[in-house]
Amino acid sequence: MPKSDYRFFSSFSRVCSSAPTVQDGAPAACLMEAAALEEVQNCAVKLRSNPQRHRNKVYVGCGAGFGGDRPIASLKLLERVEELNYIVLECLAERTLADCYRLMMSGGKGFDPRVKKWLSVLLPLALDREVCIITNMGAIDPPGAQKEILDLASDLGLEITVAIAYESPISHSGSSVLSNESIGVGQLAQGTLASHLLECGCQLTGGYFMHPGDVYREFSFEQLLDLSLPYAEVSYKGEVCVGKAKGSGGLLSYSTCAEQLLYEVGDPANYITPDLVVDFSDVQFHQISIDKVHCKGAKPSHPCRPEKLLQLFPTECGWKGWGEISYGGQECLRRAQAAEYLVRSWMDERYPGIDEKIVAYIIGYDSLKAIGGNKDSSSAKEVIDARLRMDGLFDQEEHADGFVQEFIALYTNGPAGGGGISTGQKKEVILQKLLIDREDIFWQVNVKNSIIPSSVNRSTNVKGQVRTLHEKKHAGSFATGIQHLNTNLGEPLSPVSAPSGTEIALYRVAHGRAGDKGNDLNVSVIPHFPEVIGRLRTVITPVWVKNVVSPLLDFFFVSK
Repeated sequence: MPKSDYRFFSSFSRVCSSAPTVQDGAPAACLMEAAALEEVQNCAVKLRSNPQRHRNKVYVGCGAGFGGDRPIASLKLLERVEELNYIVLECLAERTLADCYRLMMSGGKGFDPRVKKWLSVLLPLALDREVCIITNMGAIDPPGAQKEILDLASDLGLEITVAIAYESPISHSGSSVLSNESIGVGQLAQGTLASHLLECGCQLTGGYFMHPGDVYREFSFEQLLDLSLPYAEVSYKGEVCVGKAKGSGGLLSYSTCAEQLLYEVGDPANYITPDLVVDFSDVQFHQISIDKVHCKGAKPSHPCRPEKLLQLFPTECGWKGWGEISYGGQECLRRAQAAEYLVRSWMDERYPGIDEKIVAYIIGYDSLKAIGGNKDSSSAKEVIDARLRMDGLFDQEEHADGFVQEFIALYTNGPAGGGGISTGQKKEVILQKLLIDREDIFWQVNVKNSIIPSSVNRSTNVKGQVRTLHEKKHAGSFATGIQHLNTNLGEPLSPVSAPSGTEIALYRVAHGRAGDKGNDLNVSVIPHFPEVIGRLRTVITPVWVKNVVSPLLDFFFVSK
C-alpha cells in the first residue's frame, strides 16, 4: 500500500496457510519454529529473471483502511467476495506509528494491540478460502506481532506461515528484488493506482461521502450502514477494476473514485512511492456496473523511481494536556468564554508566561474557525449548547498535569452550569522526516510456522466447516431491499442550472476532500460533472483559496 513508504517503522506481515506439516509431539513451550529463510536486503532495485506467472488475474481486498477500522466489516468482505486471493489490513500511519512508539517506550507493545482480535476473526475463514492476509499491524515491533499471531494460531489449532519484512540494523546485504523483465513500469503504475484507491477502505465505496441535502451525495442511512469494503481486480497486463460486494449498500462511482484518487496527493502528476513515481493526471474511471468501476490511465513519471526514500524518526516534543466542559442555556457562550479566561489566568498565575502555549475553541461555534475574528457575529445569539475545548502543548510534564488540575477546578470555581468535564494528558511524539539514499536502507525477512502442541486439537480439515460456521454466525448481516442512489446508469442526474451572473453555493456544483501528511494539507475540489471544471478554475484561484482559509491561518498565527 502507498503508506508503506514510511521506511523507519514500516513493516508488513504475510499470513498464509501453506505451512509444512510439523510434529504432533512438539513441547508446549515451543509454539513456533523458524523456516529456513532469514534475509537482509537493501532497497536498491534488482530485477528478477525468468519468474513464473501463477495467475493471470488477482483479486485483492482491502480489509481495513486505518487503525480504527472494523474487523466485522473485513469478515463480511471475505464472506461475500469468494474470488479474493489476498486481503490487506492497512492500519499504519504517522499517528499510529507515534502511538506505538510511545506505548513501547512505556513498557507496552510496539505493534497494533488489536492484531490478535483481528486475526481471531479472519484467520479461520481465510484459511478455509486459502486467502493470504497482508498487514502492517506489526508497526515498530513486527517480530512481536508475528509471535502474537503464531500463538493465536496454535491456540486455534491452525497450521499457518507468518512472514514479516521490517527494517534491519544490519548493513551487509544484497539488493532487493522489485519485479521482472516482463513487467513494465506501466503495469506497476496501474498497480500503484489500484493500491492507492483501496488504501482508505470504505472511503472508496461511499464512506465519508454521503451528505444529506446534497442531491449528488445523499442516500439512506440504511445504505450507509451496509457499506462494503472495496477490492481490486488486477490482471497481469495492468488492467484494473475496483469493486464492492454485489448487492451491498454505499456507492462506488466516478465521484467516490475521484475523491480517493486525490486524497493525500500533493502533486497528482508526481505521486511518490518507494517503487515508482506515478502520474495520475490522465486517470479515467468508467462505470461498468453499480458495483464495479474500470480504472485506467496511470503512468510512470520521470524520473520514474525515487533515488531517496522517506525515513521517519520518533521525536518527543513535550507534553500535551487538554480539557473539555459543556455549558447550556441562556448566555452559555459567555459562560464558556469566562471559563477559558479563568483557566488561562490560573495557569499564568502558576506558571508565568505559559498562556501562549494554550489554544481554546468552542465546539459548535468557532472550533472550525469559520467565523474568523468576528466574535460578535449574530451566530453567537443562536448558541444554546457550548462545549469549551482547551489544549496545551508544554515543555514539562508538570505543566500538563497542572493544566488538568486547573481545568477540573472549574467545577467549583467557574461560571454556573458547567458539566461533563473530560481531561487528559500524554507525552507528545512526532515523526521527523529524512530522505535517505535507497541503498542505505536495509530490511529483513523472517518466516516462521505455527506449531500445534499435542494438547490442542489440530484443525486439519477446516474447509467447509469454517464456511458453514461463519454463514450461521453472520446470517442476515447484510441489509436487504436497500434502494441505491441513481441505480439506473442510463439516466444520470443533471447539472445545476442558474441564470448568468447568479451566485451558486460551491457545494451545489462540486464536492471536496481534504487530507494531510504531517504539516502539509491538500484540498481537492471535484465537480459533479466534468464540463464544469473550466468554470471552477476561473473561480478557485490561489487568491480565492487564501481568502477562504485566512481565518484559520490568522487563528494559528495569533495563537503562536
